[in-house]
Amino acid sequence: MPLQKHHKIIIGGFSTIIIIFMITTGVLIYVLFVKQDFQYNSLSKQIENLQTDTQIKLNELTTSIIQTEKELNSLGSQIGSIDKEIDFLKASAGEDFSGIIEDVIKSVVTIRTDISQGTGFIINKNGYVVTNYHVMKDAQSAGIFTYDGNIHEVNFIGYNENLDIALLKIEGTYNSLTLADSDNAQIGEKVIAIGNPLGIQFSVSEGIISNLHQEGPSGIKAYIQTDAALNPGNSGGPLINKKGEVIGINNFKISGTEGIGFALESNQIKETVNEISSEVIGEDLI
Repeated sequence: MPLQKHHKIIIGGFSTIIIIFMITTGVLIYVLFVKQDFQYNSLSKQIENLQTDTQIKLNELTTSIIQTEKELNSLGSQIGSIDKEIDFLKASAGEDFSGIIEDVIKSVVTIRTDISQGTGFIINKNGYVVTNYHVMKDAQSAGIFTYDGNIHEVNFIGYNENLDIALLKIEGTYNSLTLADSDNAQIGEKVIAIGNPLGIQFSVSEGIISNLHQEGPSGIKAYIQTDAALNPGNSGGPLINKKGEVIGINNFKISGTEGIGFALESNQIKETVNEISSEVIGEDLI
């Protein structure tokens, strides 16, 4: 029986729909394939870039490790010469100080950060260290080298930016320095400044107290003026009297001059450190 006209129209329309569906499906499949191929290529490129970046970082880390190893070896060599250095310092210091340098210097530390270097000293047997705040300011990492050549992680306890004092802590038990009563200091009194301008190598300069109760950057009249040479790296180191006591913390010198340095008086150090420690750990340290 021949198909009626309307049957032919229905069959033709249905066939057309199937063809359109197949074409559309084919196009969609192609688009998806192209998209997946693009994503695959993009992902491959990202992986390649990541591998390259990782390799670069590994190379940088390797270089950093090698450099650190060299520095540690250099420090080891310097540490080995400390005894000779002390003998030299004792010989070069005046008679008033030759007998105390060996004891005092064991409580002086070198502080190295990722941006600066300075000096500090132990003020409590439990490893509390005082230095200038500007030595630690903006540092992302820091290490403290003690007299025995060991390097210690630093716990930043607190600071007083106005007086440029920072309180740090390292693990262990140590000999500490005694703070003198700075009210008893006398103009003309002999003192020595101890620091680490060359890192682990200690430097001692001798001088006298030129003036007392001088005004510093903070506006407070609590600074000792001394003609003992202060070099970069001396910041945060102790100013020592003939009894081997800390009379001040070396802080700054007048730029462009020689023999005009300033140290924050020991009484102010004690007051400031105890304020910081009382606030943070709930007790006085000195």
